[in-house]
Amino acid sequence: MPSRFACRSPIDGRLVAERPFVEGPLVDEAFATARRAQAAWRRAPLAERIAVVERASSALLARRDALARELTLQMGRPIRYAPFEIERCVERARAMASLAPDALADVVPPPLEGFRRFVRREPLGVVLVLAPWNYPWLTAVNGVVPALLAGNAVVLKHATQTPLVAERFAEAFAEAGLPVGVFQALHLTHEETDRAIRAPGGPDFVAFTGSVEGGRAVARAAGERFLGTNLELGGKDPAYVRDDADLAHAIENLVDGAMFNSGQSCCGIERIYVHERRFEAFVEGAVALARSYVLGDPLDPETTLGPLVRAEAAAFVRGQIDEAVAAGAKPLLDPRGFPADCPGTAYLAPQILVGVSHRMRVMSEESFGPVVGVMPVRDDDEAIELMNDSRYGLTAAIWSRDAAAAEALGARLETGTVFLNRCDYLDPFLAWTGVKDSGRGCSLSRLGYEALTRPKSFHLRLTT
Repeated sequence: MPSRFACRSPIDGRLVAERPFVEGPLVDEAFATARRAQAAWRRAPLAERIAVVERASSALLARRDALARELTLQMGRPIRYAPFEIERCVERARAMASLAPDALADVVPPPLEGFRRFVRREPLGVVLVLAPWNYPWLTAVNGVVPALLAGNAVVLKHATQTPLVAERFAEAFAEAGLPVGVFQALHLTHEETDRAIRAPGGPDFVAFTGSVEGGRAVARAAGERFLGTNLELGGKDPAYVRDDADLAHAIENLVDGAMFNSGQSCCGIERIYVHERRFEAFVEGAVALARSYVLGDPLDPETTLGPLVRAEAAAFVRGQIDEAVAAGAKPLLDPRGFPADCPGTAYLAPQILVGVSHRMRVMSEESFGPVVGVMPVRDDDEAIELMNDSRYGLTAAIWSRDAAAAEALGARLETGTVFLNRCDYLDPFLAWTGVKDSGRGCSLSRLGYEALTRPKSFHLRLTT
């Protein structure tokens, strides 16, 4: 088992950070420290916890530009977009803080003479947050901040591609005055993470964002101790452009939804269904817009499409495209129009495919890259059938001028979130959840607090 790891930039392979893994007794001590610290933190008034989160949020915003550059170096997001993730992280933290007083308040049933009755939300103890590299700030904050606000201690384990994000979280909370031990960032191997989850002194809850295979591994380990989990896993998110859609708006949003972050978004658009009467116009507009993307060095402010996280990821997407083309799909973008595109590297040109079918992996298996297949459909029923024909169910998007019709269609979709005239977005005031292989559990909104607390009922007979 390796004792150290290196984070190398997908930009050019430069060394960004090298760190030792925390192992064995040091991991056990970290969880013991968290448990001791949580015993006091849970008694801190909610207003005090909210104040700590606000100070940490302000500390992150003050360092926005430096953190954005680190983000670009670690995972390749174009620098013109990277600062927005820091801003959205802070917005999400503040949104969850605003929801906390109501979400964590006692639940009081109707009065009963001679009794005082209520249900209190108590923290679970220690929450382990396992965060990925593709949106390292946003995926981590979903679990970290509500867990702290609920009175839990948190141990954050980030992907080895974005280790500095975990460390910057720790620095911000330390600057905010969070008591020592309540938040810790640990660099762990997969094997050590599995052992920690199974250990008797390990976490009381696990929040995981990552692959389906990773989610299964977490579920198996957590099942040893009957731990609660929140699992946000894969996606193959569809969009449907109805006959009555604002086509220009749909093209702009869907190309961005498919290509932003080089397609490495959990809820990015990976397949598009367009009413047959709008199909040709949609495809023509989408191709024209995608051709305007600039693939290159993400530290260049002119770049709009950066590298994938590593060369192997780009090779996987190239394989999906090549396989689809061999089976009859037609690629509409010439990679030669993107000089930085180069097999064997992480730089991959965007691609739009037509002539696709669900027999092709590019329409059924998560791509996590800048490629999208587009299919014509006869009507709403065919669109819904195809959108639901997937092992995943994270989000689905509909483009239409008829909100009532879209809502009715949304009720038929097997998905955690239904969008109308937008996509690839998380609203912290709404529950973030998935169905099928997209996961189990819920984060964000007031409902996200329910998994991070346990109910305790108080049934008090009053004496006179």
